[in-house]
Amino acid sequence: MTVYLAVLIWSGIQPRDGFTWFLEVAPALAGGVLLAATRRSFPLTPLLYVLVLLHCIVLMVGGHYTYAEVPLFDGLFGAERNNYDKVGHFFQGFVPAILAREILIRKAVVNGAAWRNVYIVSVCLAFSAFYELIEWWVALGVGSDAESFLGTQGYEWDTQSDMFLALSGAVSALLLLSHWHDRQLDELAKPTGKQTSR
Repeated sequence: MTVYLAVLIWSGIQPRDGFTWFLEVAPALAGGVLLAATRRSFPLTPLLYVLVLLHCIVLMVGGHYTYAEVPLFDGLFGAERNNYDKVGHFFQGFVPAILAREILIRKAVVNGAAWRNVYIVSVCLAFSAFYELIEWWVALGVGSDAESFLGTQGYEWDTQSDMFLALSGAVSALLLLSHWHDRQLDELAKPTGKQTSR
């Protein structure tokens, strides 16, 4: 919580664009409130708390500088644009994949790992598509003021590449973290004596 608050305060001190800062940081604020409210009734695995914190930091850094102007990401690997927003969209699949996995396993929503993984990836893609719709609605609502929030930087395939990166993030999270996550889920279930169904 200390790291979250410290980065949030830093992020809110003279951001490059106040309106963009609010738009970018709003999901991190909502997530922080939700996690604090459910910490006792539905505590998460340590892995998931760390991932959510990292995702919040990505949002707060992007909000402070705007995604098109984050230092060190201009011209990275020969790109003609600042690609920090691509980090954000990768995290938009990576972190929700483990969140969805944790909820589905603990609530025994889907039987079988294969179908659960299909469901998780589908949820992450749906979330990514919905976020692109939010960006569109904000752009329609506020016009040119939304340019920093959209962060397309003139790239015509920005929406498609954002969703592909969310897909890549979701698949990567499932491939890289499932076993580690399973161990933490087992540890979390020990005090209650409940078995997690995987």
